[in-house]
Amino acid sequence: MKLNETALAEFREKGFVFLPELFSRDEAALLLSEARKIYASDREEVWRETSGVARTAFAAHTYNDAHRRLGAHPRLIEPVEQFLDEQVYMHQYKINAKAAFDGAVWQWHQDYGTWQRDDEMPEPRAFNIALFLEDVTPANGPLLFIPKSHKAGVLKAGHDLETTSYPLWTLDRETVTELAKDGGCEAPVGPAGSVVMFHGNLVHASPPNISPFDRTIVYLSLCAVSNHIRAFNRKPWIAHRDFTPITPLADDCLDELVSKQSAA
Repeated sequence: MKLNETALAEFREKGFVFLPELFSRDEAALLLSEARKIYASDREEVWRETSGVARTAFAAHTYNDAHRRLGAHPRLIEPVEQFLDEQVYMHQYKINAKAAFDGAVWQWHQDYGTWQRDDEMPEPRAFNIALFLEDVTPANGPLLFIPKSHKAGVLKAGHDLETTSYPLWTLDRETVTELAKDGGCEAPVGPAGSVVMFHGNLVHASPPNISPFDRTIVYLSLCAVSNHIRAFNRKPWIAHRDFTPITPLADDCLDELVSKQSAA
C-alpha cells in the first residue's frame, strides 16, 4: 500500500495523516478479541492502571498470532517505508486500552523524546502507526495532536514517574500552549479499523476516559533499520533489540484468521 501525494503532503505539514476505515470491522474485531485475551493474562508485558484494569500490553506481536500478522501487515508497514525510503524494524508494539470509566490520562509528550533519551535512537527516523480496534469518539479519550509540532525538534521534557503507572518524558504547560498557538489541537476520531500515522516528534496526549465506552488502539513504532537504537536500558519487550527488516505479509493475512474464526 502506498500513500498518495495528498496524504504525503499532509503528513509532512501536520505531522500526521488519518486514514479512515483502512481495515474492516471484522479485522478490527478479531484483533480486539485477541487483545482482550492478552489483557486477561498474567504476563509481565501487561501494565495496569491503579484500578487493576489493563493500560498497555507490550510486544503482543511476539506471542499472539493475530497481532504477529498485524505487525507485518502491508497496510501499515509500506506507508512508513515509503516515507522513510528504507526498510523498517519494530522498535515497539503496544496495545493501549483506555478502559471505560478507568482509562487514565497520557500526558503531553513526544515519543521520539523517549526513544532518544532512553534508547539512544540516533535520529527521529521512526514513526507511529496506530489502528483503532474500537470506535474512537470525542467522548472516550481520543488522541490529541498539536499539528506541525513535529517541526520543533526534540523539546525539553521532565521524567514523569508519578502521574500514571507508565513512566513518560512529558512537556510543561507553557511549551504545549506555545505550540498550540501555532498549530492548534486536533483529535482524529472515527470507526474501528481506522488508522493514524504520526511522526515520532509530534506532540500528543490523551485525556482520561470517564465514558462508559472502551477505547483500544494498537501502536506500531516503526524505525528505519539504519537508525536502530544504541542503548539497551529498557526491557527488550519494551524497546526491541531485533533489528531485522520486516517483510510484509499478504494483504489478506488477517482475513484468513477471520474466516477460520467464522467457520469455528
